[in-house]
Amino acid sequence: MSLLDSETKRKLREMGVTSLVDAFEVQDDTLTLGMVFEERVKLAVDDAHATFTHAKVEGLIRRAGLRYPNADLRRVDMLEQRGLDRGVISQLGTCQFITRQQNVVFQGFTGSGKSYLGSALAKQACQHRYRAHYVRMPDLEESWATARDRPAGKEKWLRKYAAFTLLVIDEWLLDSPDDSVRGMLLELLERRYDTTSTVFCTQYAKKDWHQRLGGGVHADAIMDRIVHNTIWIETGGTNMREHTAMTT
Repeated sequence: MSLLDSETKRKLREMGVTSLVDAFEVQDDTLTLGMVFEERVKLAVDDAHATFTHAKVEGLIRRAGLRYPNADLRRVDMLEQRGLDRGVISQLGTCQFITRQQNVVFQGFTGSGKSYLGSALAKQACQHRYRAHYVRMPDLEESWATARDRPAGKEKWLRKYAAFTLLVIDEWLLDSPDDSVRGMLLELLERRYDTTSTVFCTQYAKKDWHQRLGGGVHADAIMDRIVHNTIWIETGGTNMREHTAMTT
């Protein structure tokens, strides 16, 4: 039986702590028998906080826009041919790279699981209560083009994408960017440099990036803000879509 009267419950709900009221409501008298009031309050607060944290994490995951919402680093297929290092993947799961403001590059052939790994890493960041966001490079370019035509649209757009603690850019350099996109990338990565972390999922090896970025000073400047503090992971040439289809 709850120790709270109806008026107290009403006031608590009015103050926005419904989860605490619910925690009191579901307390099992047989399990709390003999507990002093302070202990029952602590137990209820712990339960309410767990509910609050779960709801917050679920909200972060929902708003991250993951391509694979069910992706999980613990379920990554460590097929030998992929050459993935289990220790490196486990270390990424701690999200310490975010506290160090490091970037991550997943590079490999089509179907090698880059998007899944990017989604799983973003989800892990959400579970650590970081704001993460997943976006395909073509969609990033399209939203930038739309923002350019609005009053103060460029600045608002840059503030939005610079603010994510972890930004996953999938299909990085799938198409060679034009001058406007190169300028956007330089400004965005400059704002994110040394303050946040960015994950790049790409088919192209680092040696090809400069040319695909158009060469010249813009390419130099963009790469300079990526390559020096980055964890590089090759996802291999195994088509994981085919592998998964064959094993199910």
